[in-house]
Amino acid sequence: FFQQSNVIDKRITPRWLDYEKADTVLGAFVVVIGAAAIMMATASAFSGTAEFGRYRDALHIAQGLHTNISPAAGAIFALLLFDASIVGASAVTLATSYAFGDVFGLRHSLHRGVREAKLFYASYTGMVALAAAIVLIPYAPLGLITTAVQAMAGIMLPSTTVFAVLLCNDRQVLGPWVNRPWLNAVAAVIVGAMLVLSAILVVSTVAPSVDVTTLLVVLGSVAAVALLAGAVWTWFRSRRAEPQPVMSREERANWRMPALALLEQPRWSLLRRAGLAALSGYVAISIVFLVVKAVQLAIHR
Repeated sequence: FFQQSNVIDKRITPRWLDYEKADTVLGAFVVVIGAAAIMMATASAFSGTAEFGRYRDALHIAQGLHTNISPAAGAIFALLLFDASIVGASAVTLATSYAFGDVFGLRHSLHRGVREAKLFYASYTGMVALAAAIVLIPYAPLGLITTAVQAMAGIMLPSTTVFAVLLCNDRQVLGPWVNRPWLNAVAAVIVGAMLVLSAILVVSTVAPSVDVTTLLVVLGSVAAVALLAGAVWTWFRSRRAEPQPVMSREERANWRMPALALLEQPRWSLLRRAGLAALSGYVAISIVFLVVKAVQLAIHR
């Protein structure tokens, strides 16, 4: 969602979309490789020690790297974490401010000055200040807060991804740029995998004694059957659908989404409504379980 809003804010036209895609893919690889390097370094630092598997907070990680590997390793981790926190705070709060602007029809662009978009900059600054205030609370369980926030993000990510996929298939919104069938197939697999992992997180939180491996096999099998059924249904549906008009390359490059006020309300089938209702209910229940578990851990820490 940040990427979508930021692309618009940067005034990127279809002519430059391929460059933006390449930038996104490159950035994703860099982030994943960096995360893998950090995990390998911390695993090497804590393996065989009494602190292995007992995460408390980022300071504890930095101190462990300092003690078990070298002072330079601890310092590098601290610098990387500082850099990541700045990027994360900027991206998350900016994406939220973009969303506020879209929902309430406010001016929301970094191209505008503070006087032109007061509420946009106020919400952006306010959320950064709130996050900083939480971090500075004396004796706050920062490790627990970080873990709980990441767990909540993992629970909510499948639902937000589903809405993103729906938008990517809305011809009113994207016109000739809607997802191709193979891209929808990839998206379905990704959403299915995220739902399985999210469900494992919820079940293992509620019932810590559950066998995660068995649960993974069961949920993975259910997801695979559901994906296969969805693929068959989509194939039969596509055979009955009317072919879409083919646009030239120039027409695609010059296509623009109509104003929001001119878009028709999407018509959802009963099956889609039921699926979204089930997904919303699952997310709500999962968040309740997560909050209860976080409170329990905070009380007994």
